[in-house]
Parts: sequence; C-alpha cells; structure tokens
Amino acid sequence: MAGRLNGKVAIITGAARGMGKVEAELFAKEGAKVVAADILEDEVKKVAEDIVKAGHQAIAFKLDVSKSEDWKKVVDKVVEKWGKVDVLVNNAGIFPTSGIETATEEEWDRVMNINAKGQFLGIKYVLPAMKKAGKGSIINISSIAGLIGTGMAVAYHASKGASRLLTKTVAAELAKYNIRVNSIHPGIIRTQMVQDFLKDEETTKQALGTTVLGRPAEPIEVAYGALFLASEESSYITGTELVIDGGYTAL
Repeated sequence: MAGRLNGKVAIITGAARGMGKVEAELFAKEGAKVVAADILEDEVKKVAEDIVKAGHQAIAFKLDVSKSEDWKKVVDKVVEKWGKVDVLVNNAGIFPTSGIETATEEEWDRVMNINAKGQFLGIKYVLPAMKKAGKGSIINISSIAGLIGTGMAVAYHASKGASRLLTKTVAAELAKYNIRVNSIHPGIIRTQMVQDFLKDEETTKQALGTTVLGRPAEPIEVAYGALFLASEESSYITGTELVIDGGYTAL
C-alpha cells in the first residue's frame, strides 16, 4: 500500500522519546526511510530497531544538535547510505522553566544552543543534499511559547521565538530551491518533557490554562501535523505556522 512519504528520506532529531519517537514511527509506517537521531544513543537505537522489526526502514545516530561536526557526520552518512535527504524535522529541545530572576547565563546558553542553534545547524547541513535533489521539506518544532508569553521559562520562550522567525526567513531564502520550511507550535502535549505539569488533576488543569479542548494532546496528534508538512500534500505551504494547541492560543 502506498504511503504518504514513500521513497522519502527523513531525518528526525530528538527521536529517542516523546514527539520525535512517535514522528519517527509514523513516518516509517508512511513509507519514509527514517533517520532517528538523538543524544540519547541507546534509546534512539532501540527506536530504530523497533521500526525495523515492524517491517520498515530506519537507522539511528547519536547526534548533539548543537555541534556542527555531529551534523556533518550524520548527514554525510545518510547521503552515503540513501543518496539524499528529503525531510528534516528539527524536533530536539529542552524545557527549563526558570524565569528571568532565576535563570542563569549557563542555562540561557544551553537552551539557545539546543533549541535555536540546533535548528540553524540542521538546516545548514541538510541544505546541500536538498539543493541537489531540487526540493525538500524542513519542519521546525517550535511551541506556543514562540507565539505568546507565560511569565516563566524565559530561555525556552526566547528559543522558540527564534525558531519561529528562523523558519520564516529561511523559507523566503530557500524558496528558489523548492525547499519548504515551516514551523509547528504544539501546546500541552503528554510527553516526558511536561510530565511534572500533568501529574494530577490540579496541576493538569493549571497547565492546560486556556486550552479550549480541555485536555493535553497525545504526541501522535503533533506527528500527524509533521506528516502533512513532510508530504506532498503541503506542496504550496512554506514560511507558516501550524499551531497544534487544542485552542490554547484561541482566546
């Protein structure tokens, strides 16, 4: 049966857990050759192994998204093995919750290096392969924190705002190569990253805030958005934001 990503090679960062893991599994089911990348080497290898056991194609690499040499090594190996890169999902990220009074300079630098610089480097290093192929789709996982403020997580908000505007300017720059660049802005998603905010009914209610659907999303609900942007179904969409937040930002 034809899948929505048949024949495409997709690199997904942060693929050891949460949204990245589910995206890797879904993309593989839809026919993609998946490159699961994460700094958590053992966990991401297990993700790729399980995908292969399910009858799909996947390989895994250890990747520190903040390091140029890691990106170059991964992309070179992918092109050597599969000849191209069609899709990049810049999913890797961290979520410290410190506000402006308590955040340290070290925390700021670490968050920006992973959440913002990591996406910049990913785009930079897949670009030659996508230019050679004459097309590509790059998906930056931002957040509703890149659209609104919450009075906490100052470095996280800054990094996700950077992701949003990085997406728009690179989309304009790369359109001439038929490379599309879009961002996804999840709201409250049930992953390990936010598990402390969903530990009981009271904390969950507080975390959901203005989410009009009244529940957290499951990672698959974000993965389907990424699948759409990775597929040819979104061929006329670039430089835009796909907000998957249950209506958090609607009010």
